Amino acid sequence: MSVVARIQPRQLALELPHEESLSRDDFLEGAGNSQALALIDGWPDWPNRVMLLSGAEGSGKSHLAAIWAEIAGARTISAHLLTIENVPVALATGAIVVDDLDPATLDHRALFHLLNLAREDDAYVLLTCRLPQTLFDIELRDLQSRLRAVPMVTVDPPDDALLRALIVKFCADRQMSVDEALVSYLTTHIERSVAGARRAVVQLDAEALRLRRPVTRALAVDVMRDIAV
Repeated sequence: MSVVARIQPRQLALELPHEESLSRDDFLEGAGNSQALALIDGWPDWPNRVMLLSGAEGSGKSHLAAIWAEIAGARTISAHLLTIENVPVALATGAIVVDDLDPATLDHRALFHLLNLAREDDAYVLLTCRLPQTLFDIELRDLQSRLRAVPMVTVDPPDDALLRALIVKFCADRQMSVDEALVSYLTTHIERSVAGARRAVVQLDAEALRLRRPVTRALAVDVMRDIAV
């Protein structure tokens, strides 16, 4: 009689969708983003009809832009999708977000055309980028000069207080019960950004589901160790 070995299948975590809210109520204010939030809340009393938000990836620029788009009735377009042909349609509402400017993928003439048309139409433009416009490698001199004249507000990385609040919020969004020990550990061991906090919580949640373990500091230690390897 043969014996058939039974292999215990590995428990897989089912990743359920967790849609992130980009409303004003869900934006957490801290020292690093207070000026940017004041700009959004202060619209339409802006120092210039064209403004620029600069900050690292995952700093919260897109969230701020989404808040402004909602209150200003603005359309949003990724910078790499902007073309001369779609500029008039993009500005049809009199306000637009041009998200994630990158000189390598940007149609420089299209952006120059958009800024000129926005000036003619008294439209509002909110630009976002990862680097200050003075560092842009823009070959079109007129555009380079125009971008350097645009007032810029920088979104800085979160401080400890905001990072802790972000961790608690992202855990609550996923219905994860956490304690002070876990939050304190994550605050000192993750990338100091909104994206870093979100990513750490997602990984912790997935591992807790896979192992069927509670979300604790001990689990976070294991997860951070695996990430570092």
